[in-house]
Amino acid sequence: MLIYEREGWPKFRWSDEALSAPLAAVRHRQGRLIGRMEALGFPLQSEALLQTLTEDVLKSSDIEGETLDKEQVRSSIARRLGLDIGALAPVDRDVEGVVEMMLDATQHYDNPLNKERLLDWHAALFPTGRSGMTRIKVGAWREGSLGPMQVVSGPVGRERVHFEAPAADRLDAEMARFLAWLAAPTEIDPVIKAALAHLWFVTIHPFDDGNGRIARAIADMALARSEGSPQRFYSMSAQIRVERKTYYDMLEATQKGDMDVTPWLAWFLACLGRAFEGAEATLASVMAKARFWERHRDAPFNDRQRAIINRLLNGFEGKLTSSKWALLAKCSQDTALRDIDDLMARGVLAKDAAGGRSTSYSLVIA
Repeated sequence: MLIYEREGWPKFRWSDEALSAPLAAVRHRQGRLIGRMEALGFPLQSEALLQTLTEDVLKSSDIEGETLDKEQVRSSIARRLGLDIGALAPVDRDVEGVVEMMLDATQHYDNPLNKERLLDWHAALFPTGRSGMTRIKVGAWREGSLGPMQVVSGPVGRERVHFEAPAADRLDAEMARFLAWLAAPTEIDPVIKAALAHLWFVTIHPFDDGNGRIARAIADMALARSEGSPQRFYSMSAQIRVERKTYYDMLEATQKGDMDVTPWLAWFLACLGRAFEGAEATLASVMAKARFWERHRDAPFNDRQRAIINRLLNGFEGKLTSSKWALLAKCSQDTALRDIDDLMARGVLAKDAAGGRSTSYSLVIA
């Protein structure tokens, strides 16, 4: 029996005694992190915000097996927030849609979440009306014409059903109840409410696709409400991506359990705590970038060099070779080599230890 088939659905219950200590610890760390980030000053705050939001979009999509282009995501967020990061990369419609949804959830966290806004989010996620090669119903609740909505894994013919969502004819009533609960004042701690909202929405599973991403956006909205701020300095989605198997296992166990959701809430709080640890890495990266440019503030870098150095400071994936430099900077191989040799002579770049067929280079962070 699934949780929504049990008597009492959706009156979740949990042990305050079991959760009081981890909740207090998370709230303490949440406050400390926000305080540290707000003390950085506007330029560093903006860079930390941009890095966090970029990771949030990338990892929430990656959880569902969709890989987005990092520079496109970063450019889309920077443009929408009015942040100056130099030249902006052209952005595909699907990237714009994911960014638009996520920013609407967090930057306008205090606006009520209603059916129309949810449908707009879904339409933004699927601008072509397709999920991959499959045409789906966009900007509307799913229908029951294709049979039950199931979460499955495994090869064709040997699928394992992890979860079957409520029938389509229940969706209007289920979503109306959920949205009314989300909007209503409550004595529940806002962080606990974020965890419950995530679980409740993804259990209803109202759309043909995109339910996981929207559930995480709703949780981010609720977490922003818990802080009273649109500034995002940690990414729950990035941490869930690290713990993806445990995340799905915990969801499945909870959805096949009863109304006691204490284990789900305990895991959510622990995962959130680990997301705060990830924010420390973001802070270290931002500070390293600031120190680098302060150290080289008088250096005569050309536009190509500045652009590639910033890519490296933002977390370049893979090895930087002269061929990649030429491709990214849209210049010839000879020009790329001159740029690289100049930076090596000044101690900004260093040649990596021999390995592979191409010479690669790394930034020197003193």
